[in-house]
Amino acid sequence: MENGFNGNYKKMSGKVSADSLVNEENSGFKDLLSLLLDEGPKQEQEQHQWLTGFETFFEAEAKIEEINGFEMEEELGNSRKKRARKSGSIAGTSSTVSATSDNTGGGSGHQRRLWVKSRSKDWWEKCNHPDFPDEKFKRAFRMSKHTFDMVCEELEPAVMKKNTMLRDAIPVRQRVAVCIWRLATGEPLRMVSKQFGLGISTCHKLVLEVCTAIKTVLMPKYIQWPDENKIKQLKHEFESIAGIPNVCGSMYTTHIPIISPKTNVAAYFNKKHTERSQKTSYSITLQGIIDSTGVFTDVCIGWPGSMSDEQVLSNSAFHQRATMGQLKDLWVVGGKTYPLMDWVLVPYTHQNLTWAQHAFNEKIYEIEKLGKEAFGRLKGRWSILQKRMDIKLQELPAVLGACCVLHNICEMRQEEMEGELKFEVFDDEVIAENNLRSMATAQARDSIAHNLLHHGVGGAP
Repeated sequence: MENGFNGNYKKMSGKVSADSLVNEENSGFKDLLSLLLDEGPKQEQEQHQWLTGFETFFEAEAKIEEINGFEMEEELGNSRKKRARKSGSIAGTSSTVSATSDNTGGGSGHQRRLWVKSRSKDWWEKCNHPDFPDEKFKRAFRMSKHTFDMVCEELEPAVMKKNTMLRDAIPVRQRVAVCIWRLATGEPLRMVSKQFGLGISTCHKLVLEVCTAIKTVLMPKYIQWPDENKIKQLKHEFESIAGIPNVCGSMYTTHIPIISPKTNVAAYFNKKHTERSQKTSYSITLQGIIDSTGVFTDVCIGWPGSMSDEQVLSNSAFHQRATMGQLKDLWVVGGKTYPLMDWVLVPYTHQNLTWAQHAFNEKIYEIEKLGKEAFGRLKGRWSILQKRMDIKLQELPAVLGACCVLHNICEMRQEEMEGELKFEVFDDEVIAENNLRSMATAQARDSIAHNLLHHGVGGAP
């Protein structure tokens, strides 16, 4: 614009100079003055026209900017409306949790927002209602309301959480219910989430936390090796069942199927089950000793599925206690998968048994059956043990230990199982390689077999 203004000025100055020279030659100095006087108004008129055009130009520029600004505001408003509609649709499926916190800079508070997906808790609220029928509650949780209340009461100090500024803590009863329902039904976590109105990751965390609390708090109380008075009672009960003296328990080992582990795969490979089912199988072992009422008095959890029952026993803490003399003059009855030892009494495994040996085996099977039926009730109550466990190896001992503790609680409180929950345990039995480790026990077994036959306790082959 400045260049345009200077150009017009120079053009005008050149015109004045040319006219002055012509008039000087023709009319003289006076004519020149009159000419200059006549050109003055013309110059002002041209300057006025140029300034008017200049103002018109800036007015046009201002109008263009005004129009552009209006269009930008209109686009901004449209985008805000779109965001408002989008946030409104999200708010339709979510609930907003707000909390006010102090602003460290100026002292004024600002509001924080957490988006929490709303889920229905109708099923659990119905089960937790005092008027909910006890039969339906027992069908869902494998125990009566009174037993469930007792478990919640004993676990409350270990599993209870405090409320925070952002949300209320999940109640103890709901925490315990999530764990027990998952163990009882074996349903996947997405179904647990749907039933209790909680997130999938929250349900998984609750199951592990409550199982750990059960194993830590309740296992020392409900899985105990019997004291001297209890031992005397067990010896009398087992002798009345089978006629074999000095028996204090029945031992059995079962396999729990698992998914393929990420490390040390060969150790968990279950060869026998793979050959039988024609499908690659992996497992871990659970060894237990059961009293005459079907209650666990000792458990050994977590050895790889490729190990035999004999190897699992040799690596258990119970074997160490027994070799140190804690089972002196006592026997634990096992199947043919265990060796005959100073404190382990097993049936005859060779061919062509005598009548006395056959009679002895019949009575041993009666005691062994008690342990096997107890494991059947364990897996029947807690269906999660019947399926492949989709839980990390390091977390499995807590889950299996919790199942054994809850089984003992139900057995001690005489919680009856429904017929549809009965489960028949089947494990591939492999005869122990070194099945004779104590000549003294072998002689004692022959004597017991002879007495059973001649006192009419044993049956005919």
